[in-house]
Amino acid sequence: MPAAAEPPPTALRRHPQGYLPVRTLNGWTLPYKLNGGVKEFHLVAEEIEHEFAPGSRAICWGYNGTTPGPTIEVVEGDRVRIFVTNTLKEWTSVHWHGIDLPSGYDGVGGLNQPHINPGETFVYEFTLKQHGTHMYHPHADEMTQMAFGMMGLFIIHPKAGEEVTIDRDYAFLLHNWALHPGTYRPDPAVMQDFDLWTFNSKVFPAIENLVMRTGERMRIRMGNLSMWNHPIHLHSNPFWVTGSDGGRWPRNQWRREVTEIVGVGQMRDIEFVATEPGDWAFHCHMAHHTMGPMGHVVPNTAGVDQSGVEADIRQMLPGYAAMGANGMAEHAGHVSMGLQGPENTLPMMTGEGQFGPIEMGGMFTVVKVRDGQKPGDFTDPGWYRFPKDKIARVVSKDPNFGCPERRQPYVKSTSGPLARPTVPKAESMPGMDHSSMPGMDHSKHGQ
Repeated sequence: MPAAAEPPPTALRRHPQGYLPVRTLNGWTLPYKLNGGVKEFHLVAEEIEHEFAPGSRAICWGYNGTTPGPTIEVVEGDRVRIFVTNTLKEWTSVHWHGIDLPSGYDGVGGLNQPHINPGETFVYEFTLKQHGTHMYHPHADEMTQMAFGMMGLFIIHPKAGEEVTIDRDYAFLLHNWALHPGTYRPDPAVMQDFDLWTFNSKVFPAIENLVMRTGERMRIRMGNLSMWNHPIHLHSNPFWVTGSDGGRWPRNQWRREVTEIVGVGQMRDIEFVATEPGDWAFHCHMAHHTMGPMGHVVPNTAGVDQSGVEADIRQMLPGYAAMGANGMAEHAGHVSMGLQGPENTLPMMTGEGQFGPIEMGGMFTVVKVRDGQKPGDFTDPGWYRFPKDKIARVVSKDPNFGCPERRQPYVKSTSGPLARPTVPKAESMPGMDHSSMPGMDHSKHGQ
């Protein structure tokens, strides 16, 4: 079995059928055997151990040892035969998302086919009538199986080639996971408050960078099998939205954007030509999707005087560190100083750049554009060396620097302090007399 991630090639070679192979972030492409003109693939549905980033692992489900499963790459017009072996302890099926095929191969358990029971191997065989960016995933106990990581990319290249050629072709799937601190299995019952947001089941900074040469044309293929929609944003020059499950769109349908929403169950292809070298952020624009685990129900402590709080709480909770009085940026500093979080969890904001904490996690990575990157070379060039005259810099440390125009639409009140509501005494509140409860006298709250 190949490693979980293929090493980056230093010299990219085209497939004998003429297409440019896709680079799956942190992933790999499934080999096939040619049998009588039919391409044969073999998927194994199985329980695996997966690492989201160093410090956080879980028992997940996937295909052939990984989540996502390996990418299947084929060409329009190919006939494929796909064996699926189920080693899970419950039944499964495989749906070929967005692919035009006979109904009996569509993979909805109970509707289009019998379920694939534990230990069984099923076969799907069909001819590809289209091209585009697609996915595969179960349609059997899908709430659990997809929440545990069962999904993969299915890329169909056009038989006639492409009018506008691509120099770099990347692909990944968007997903989210509820992995409670101290646990080792994702929770499929959580609908919204996820704590791990991933590109190809990896959290930044474990997500691979996207590397290219200045002047090259890059395509990024994105599929969303998470429980939320994601506005994916690329820094640097605007891109064209050029395709979806339906293939590469006619050029008169391309849209110029800098952020593209990838809805649940959708595929989107974006393309751009790099005009400026540098390190460019690429991420979901929902702020909490570029963070790691965080307490969604923890009160907001910004602006709160926490003097003495840390010492008092440490008497009950050793290792506690007060944070957030001036924002949450200091969280990364606590982590770098060795503050231990709960078992098997990640910091909320991670990743160090050459100038300090990047303060992002989750769905975030970097597009690295270099003038000297060799064609077909996907190795990481390291941090960008900024020209001295092309980088933001300090010009003053005086907070009163310059004469900026400012406005204060709300002047201070001259009518005295803000009014406080009158809190009735406990004895005046029927059924709420707490005075007889030691340590629970609420009669002076608010006074």
